[in-house]
Amino acid sequence: MYEWSDEHLMLQQAMRDFIAKEILPIKEELEHGDLPPYDVLRKMYATFGMDELARNNFAKRIAHEKREAAGEAIADAKPTRHGGGDAGYTLIPIIELCRHCPGMVTAMGVSVGLTAASIVSKGTIAQKERWVPQLLTLEKVGAWAITEPNSGSDAFGSMLSTARRDGDEYVLNGSKTFITNGPYADTIVFICKLDEGNDPKDRKVLSFVLDSGMAGLEQSKPLRKMGMHSSPTGELFLTDVRVGRDRLIGETEEVSKGGRDGAKATFQQERSGVAAMALGIIEQCLELSIQYSKDRVQFGQRIGDFQLIQQKLAFMEVARMNVQNLVFRTIELSMAGKTMTFAEASAMKLYSAQAATAVALEAVQLHGGNGYMAEFQVEQLARDAKVLQIYAGTDEIQTVAIARALLA
Repeated sequence: MYEWSDEHLMLQQAMRDFIAKEILPIKEELEHGDLPPYDVLRKMYATFGMDELARNNFAKRIAHEKREAAGEAIADAKPTRHGGGDAGYTLIPIIELCRHCPGMVTAMGVSVGLTAASIVSKGTIAQKERWVPQLLTLEKVGAWAITEPNSGSDAFGSMLSTARRDGDEYVLNGSKTFITNGPYADTIVFICKLDEGNDPKDRKVLSFVLDSGMAGLEQSKPLRKMGMHSSPTGELFLTDVRVGRDRLIGETEEVSKGGRDGAKATFQQERSGVAAMALGIIEQCLELSIQYSKDRVQFGQRIGDFQLIQQKLAFMEVARMNVQNLVFRTIELSMAGKTMTFAEASAMKLYSAQAATAVALEAVQLHGGNGYMAEFQVEQLARDAKVLQIYAGTDEIQTVAIARALLA
């Protein structure tokens, strides 16, 4: 794949029209007024039929799994999460939203992507039917809770949250921080360690599905942060939250089906999506910078005629081409029924995040003093881009994942 198809471009334009009509008029409230993004995201899903498509695709996947579980001979392949189409139709809305409100993509992706995916990948059929449809359609807001105040990049090694058996139930305790959608989540995947009185480093990692309002579960107000203001982030506090085995993902404590593998698969998906987010930020920064270079006059000529400004624009274009090619590769792999390896997803995330941050900062520099002012969009995009180098694994963690794969 080397360019968008006519159908892709039609969706791209439709998304731009929707954003202009429904999102830009309330962008100030989304970015600075603590307006949660979920209602406008649901409207987007309804407008483009994304909710109905998600329901239909899920129904086909579950029907296929039920036939498999019944031991029926199945000739057809298991339906993909894209329903047999290419991933471009999923990625284009991400790219276009990231031109204006990257935080909305984070809020959406964690709910319909990470939270739902963690249940889909390791949950039982009953668990999938119970929680996944409403997550995929944004009827319910989802949160994926792994990060803790003292864990950060050492998510498992420093994890203190615990599950303790009590008869046929589990008692959960612990706290989580930097949780996307945490303040408003209806459904939460809570990752913790099974406390059997053994050394914490030897404990099994388990994942449970929680619902807001459960006794002992507290969700904080949104935290203040540098960027991604349209993505609510919060803390979770669990004090003796009692759950049955039906809320243990997979309903098993077997390590091979437990939290570590599920979390790793979720990280891989999250890292793959960062390239599309980065592309939206880069494209918008480049367009804004080109226009500013044409309009801004200094020393008697437009600044775009100066070679140092041209160098910045050329750098941005090279980054745009590279990241777009990574997105195209993601689409091609999806159409072939393949996925990137964990190391490949890490490499794509590492490069895309660095490119988006570098381009956004160059855009601020090109705009000079105006670029530092909030009325110019590059100021916001520079703040938003930075977190791409931090969440879903820092640049340093991506580097380790890539190097280990090369040396294995």
